[in-house]
Amino acid sequence: MELGIEWPVSPMLAKAVPGVPDPEAKGGPYAYEPKWDGFRCIVARDGDEVELGSRGEKPLTRYFPEVVEAVKRLLPARIVVDVELVVRAGERGAQRLDWEALAQRIHPAESRIKRLAVETPAEIVAFDLLAIEGESLLDRPFRERRARLETELAHLSTGDRVHLTRITTDVAEARDWFETFEGAGLDGVVAKPLDASYQPGKRAMLKIKHHRTADVVVYGYRVHKSGEGVGSLLLGVYGEAPEGWQGLDPDAPEGLALIPVGGIVSLPDTMRRALVAELEPLTTRDDAGELVRMGGAPSRFSAAGKDSSFVPLRPDLVVEVAFDQLEGHRFRHAVSLVRWRPDREPHSCRIDQIDRANAYDLGQVLVTG
Repeated sequence: MELGIEWPVSPMLAKAVPGVPDPEAKGGPYAYEPKWDGFRCIVARDGDEVELGSRGEKPLTRYFPEVVEAVKRLLPARIVVDVELVVRAGERGAQRLDWEALAQRIHPAESRIKRLAVETPAEIVAFDLLAIEGESLLDRPFRERRARLETELAHLSTGDRVHLTRITTDVAEARDWFETFEGAGLDGVVAKPLDASYQPGKRAMLKIKHHRTADVVVYGYRVHKSGEGVGSLLLGVYGEAPEGWQGLDPDAPEGLALIPVGGIVSLPDTMRRALVAELEPLTTRDDAGELVRMGGAPSRFSAAGKDSSFVPLRPDLVVEVAFDQLEGHRFRHAVSLVRWRPDREPHSCRIDQIDRANAYDLGQVLVTG
């Protein structure tokens, strides 16, 4: 493809900061955008050729045929644009991002790809322009790239599968977005220096994400991929069981079940090894002295095809974790360990006590005004 820039392109990244900065803070002046929670993607089109490149420069094109079609129909003939791939769920007027549905779109079977393209179609939200008609814009300031992007996408309508993200220079509005848009499944706010060039692979922007904590029960662990130590801790909370779910604790209070909500996958190596011995009293062994294991659904945090069995534990331990969002009965992303809570009684860890964002319609976020 003749794009005006070298392909593939590594997207420009953001470093985390604790709060939305003022417009004229160090590194500014800033403009602000909603932080979308999907697959970061660089889209390149040269006539009938379309490529979708992931954050790690891996091809995503084959997994999203409906996006390729939308790009050919709605984007200029020669363009490179920085976007987020997203899937929405829910009825009109009460929609939100659906991370689980998006994650399921990466599948090796062509028949499944075609089916999901119809059942859970993806869309793209554009927020930066890297090249147009063979001209590189990487060295141009963001304010100029944004203006050109608005011009190139001015023809889009609300019902299209290509959207232009909102933007503001009003910090009060950005802070309102941070609170309000979370209810539609968004991840926070991004602050972009208006006078900065596009810097592939560099953390040249700022991101402000939601952070919460919750007390949850450890009901099992998966063995580390090396075969030694704990690879991940499996977490649950008590609540009304989803239909068909038998629960993980036969001694759960009447009307409640221990429901899986996610896992901790990032553990220090020393802790991984030490945990095996510490968790031993909570395990069960068979007549041959081998650890009893249970089968499980493949983890979305592990590669396809890997062993998804786990070592069940008596649900006696409570741990406090940091998370961003609880979506349905699942943490949207892997969570991190804050501290062990020996003072908490496991049955007191209820799903209705976990903080959630107030619902907000995704359709309103996608209206650029």
